[in-house]
Formats: sequence, C-alpha cells, structure tokens
Amino acid sequence: MADAADDGAVAAPTFPVPAMPSPPVGVVGLGQLGGSLAAAFVAAGRPVAGWDVDPAARDAAAARGVRITRELSGVVVLAVPLPAMTTALDDLAVAPDATVTDLGSVKRPVMEDLGRLFGGRLVGGHPMCGTERSGHTAVDPGLFSGARWALCLEPDTELPRWLRVAELAMAAGAEVVPVTAAEHDDAVAAVSHVPHLLAAALAVTAGQAGPLALALAAGSFRDATRVIGSDPAFVSAMVQGNAGPTAAALARVQEQLGRPWADLVTEGHAVATRAQGRRTVRVPLERAALLALGRAGGAVTRRLAAFVEGWVPATVE
Repeated sequence: MADAADDGAVAAPTFPVPAMPSPPVGVVGLGQLGGSLAAAFVAAGRPVAGWDVDPAARDAAAARGVRITRELSGVVVLAVPLPAMTTALDDLAVAPDATVTDLGSVKRPVMEDLGRLFGGRLVGGHPMCGTERSGHTAVDPGLFSGARWALCLEPDTELPRWLRVAELAMAAGAEVVPVTAAEHDDAVAAVSHVPHLLAAALAVTAGQAGPLALALAAGSFRDATRVIGSDPAFVSAMVQGNAGPTAAALARVQEQLGRPWADLVTEGHAVATRAQGRRTVRVPLERAALLALGRAGGAVTRRLAAFVEGWVPATVE
C-alpha cells in the first residue's frame, strides 16, 4: 500500500489506468438487491435500465424511475438467484462489449459458469448487505450505504472493467473489498453461511423445547435466529453452493463448542468487543496490491487517478 510500504503490499509500479466516463447501468433482477441498487442510482440522478421476469417487480421498478427494457449495455448487473445466473441473460439483448457483474453470495461456481460465457468481461461481486426480507417490496435505496462489497480480481479479470464495477459499487455507497473467488468463499462461509445454519439449528432446537421456551424467547434468541427468516430456497442454494468451505467452517465451530465454556465465552467476547480504528492508505492500480488490501481486512473508498484510496484496520490502544 502506497503509504504503508512496511506492510509489504506495494508491488512493481504499473502504467496508470485512465479514468473512464460513467457507463450505463443495466440491472437484471429487480428484487431486494437489484431493485435497491437501481433505486439508489435513480435517486442519485443516474439513468438505469432494468429487467425482471416478474411483471410486478418490473412495474415497481418503473414506478421508481427505472427504464424497463430487454436491451442492456455498459455494466450489466445480475441480481438473480444463484440457480438462475447462467440463464438470466438468455432472452435479453446485451451489448457485446458490456461488463458483466453479479451480486451472488457464492463466487467460485458462479465465476466458473459465467466465466465460460464472458471471460475477462466478468467481474464477480457480492455486496455484504440485505435483510431477511426479499422481493421488490423490500427495496431500499440506502441498502448499500457503508456496506462491504467484495469484488473478484482474478488473473484474467480485466482491470479497467474491475474499476468500472468498483466505481459503481462506491457510487451506491459501498466500500469495495478486492478478493479472489476462493478467498471470498472461504471468508463468507465463516461469517455468513455458517451463521445461517446455526440460526436454523437454534430455531429448530427452540421449537423442540416447546411452547414455553418460545414464549420466553427474547432479544438474544431473536438476534441469533433473524437470518433464518430468509427464503429457505435462497439459504439452501447459498450453503449448498459453497458446501466445502461451509462444512470446514462448521467443523471449526463444533471444535470451539468442545472447549471449556468459560474459556470460549471469554475469547469470543474479546473478539466481538475489540476496538479497531482505521488507517488511510493509497494503493496502486495493480492486482497484487489491491488483493493485499483486501487480505489485510481493508477496503477501497475512492478512485484517485493512478491510485485508489482506502483503509486498513488499525489497533486502538
């Protein structure tokens, strides 16, 4: 990182990547995530095109100012369920030079499947936001504000296209985390996919405990089980699509539960309550340096000519 050479994150200098005009945006899938993204750009005065197989979702998006069309160009965002990723564009007219990105919660299988169709034009993505609600009635233009948005930077990813998608994510209010697909799937298994399974297990266990237990359930139970209110088909596709890393992360949780409970509670409390600040850094537009930022737990917040500016965690004394 440019102001943090002691972190070992600066790679060999590269030629600057010029700034590009904002491309058109097309969103396929106008449910909570896709509809919220389209609504965020409409609210910012940016033209957005969109399509959804559901007429009600199309009507709701049109009422918010989205231009409903089957013809898409610029940056085309796939905001559809994981099983529909490879077929979502079949009946649409997508410009041959369009950059394609997605909002899927699993990246390796999506990158493999879509990569065969779009090659270096594909930039895999996953905004870490959303709620247990779904569909076009759950649209929120502020959904991405302050969220981390993972963007895959693979060896064959075209950097100018990656930057276009990164700028789109930041324009929606998110902070961009450069990752590889494999790194993403390993990380979210621990912080997203296993929590969905744990929430399901807690809900089932409480249900088996009977009506009294459910009547006494309060804040801790509500918070611990909130995410399993999501669409079961969505959750199943997510955990099964990332089965290997999720099983490995779940095994680590089971190992932790075998420790003395007082030790586990103390260490868990320390992790959850540790104070961290942020240190601003500038990173050259180079794959290794960008990935080093993500691996350090940092994120990109804005583009600066031949650099991006962002932050990494800093310990608060």
